[in-house]
Amino acid sequence: MPVQESIIFTPVRIPRPEHTLSRSKISQAALSVLYQLQKAGYQAFLVGGGVRDVLLGRSPKDFDVVTNALPEQVKSVFLRQCRLIGRRFVLAHVHLNRSIIEVSTFRAHHAKGGDGVIENGRIVRDNVYSNHIHDDVWRRDFTVNALYYDIQDFSLIDYVNGLADLQSGTIRLIGEPLLRYQEDPVRMLRAVRFAAKLGFTVEPATAAPIFHSGGLLAHIPPARLYEEVLKLFFSGHAVESFRQLRKYNLFMPLFPYTDACLGDDPMAMALIEQVLTNTDQRIAENKPVMPAFLLATLLWPPLLRMLPDRSLPTKEGNQQELLIETVQHLLTQQSRHVFIPKRVTTLMQDIWLFQLRLTGRSRGKRSLRLLEHPCFRAGYDFLLLRASFEESLKKFTDWWEQLQQGDENIRQSLLPNHPSPSKSLQRKKRKKKK
Repeated sequence: MPVQESIIFTPVRIPRPEHTLSRSKISQAALSVLYQLQKAGYQAFLVGGGVRDVLLGRSPKDFDVVTNALPEQVKSVFLRQCRLIGRRFVLAHVHLNRSIIEVSTFRAHHAKGGDGVIENGRIVRDNVYSNHIHDDVWRRDFTVNALYYDIQDFSLIDYVNGLADLQSGTIRLIGEPLLRYQEDPVRMLRAVRFAAKLGFTVEPATAAPIFHSGGLLAHIPPARLYEEVLKLFFSGHAVESFRQLRKYNLFMPLFPYTDACLGDDPMAMALIEQVLTNTDQRIAENKPVMPAFLLATLLWPPLLRMLPDRSLPTKEGNQQELLIETVQHLLTQQSRHVFIPKRVTTLMQDIWLFQLRLTGRSRGKRSLRLLEHPCFRAGYDFLLLRASFEESLKKFTDWWEQLQQGDENIRQSLLPNHPSPSKSLQRKKRKKKK
């Protein structure tokens, strides 16, 4: 069952010998922020994913601090090292030792006044502050994210049986689930992401409303959903995130045109699962990943479906114009759900256009120029990905592989109009004489 605010919990203070969170696992920047706030006379605790991950034996991505100091007071402690950000939810970012420590003020229930705005059950402004940690705990989302580390005696403070859920591998919402999802629908995506990332199970009462509440995501700005998509697919657990999204009917509100293709197109599903697997592997190997490549793959099936003959044109010229027109239409429609920045869509379009160029009939110097194009590698890798499921494309990938790896003689055999080394040298000499 979810933890209800109406149930009075006596906080459990877990002494240092009974838990595994050591200061040696906390960044020096986070420790410095905790000590400086306490020295200035404020309460300060470590909370959230950093505490959770250390207790699980993982390496935290970052550490968050919560305090009874107001944002302006936090800024007065750290001066030029601090920057206040956000309007819906004001935060202090403290810059220390090339790290950014996020500091938030204890939150309180909106009934207590302050700068809080709720529209149709959704929180649109959340600057309702409190001086008490027991108010803040009920504004947290999941029990495993509501464990507080006290730097004064190195203990953990647990109001909601979060440590027990952490040990049992349970994602449990704090409060009444449907109400909490209505307040902020992104919590549904966070439940899925944590389940995928940690290998946890979403507790039944927490999971039940998600199946039929995906429509709430339509009230979230598409730009914010793009940031959530990056967290879902670029944190090393893309495959499991995709499966969880599908399980809870949350993939459709994010990518409706892709979702419409998955029911009757096994190749589309296989293509997407493969790129997600490759993404997880690259992240595990500390290799760079490109959002544009993964998103180009996710939207490839609906792009093909929107083309008049549902296949990629094999001739250029007006066919390229048709492809560009279809791309623009798809991206415009998709932006109403998840807004993809122009810097990313530009590269996505280049990757798609390269599918036409790399499978065209023209050969010669133009092929060599394509090799020098900054988007060639991404376009070629996308063709390789497609060729793993479409046998007819293998002849093209083989040809381009030979062109990339071959010496001048091999290139001459592949390109009928490519001059031999001797002829090329003679032309250069003639130009010099002129």
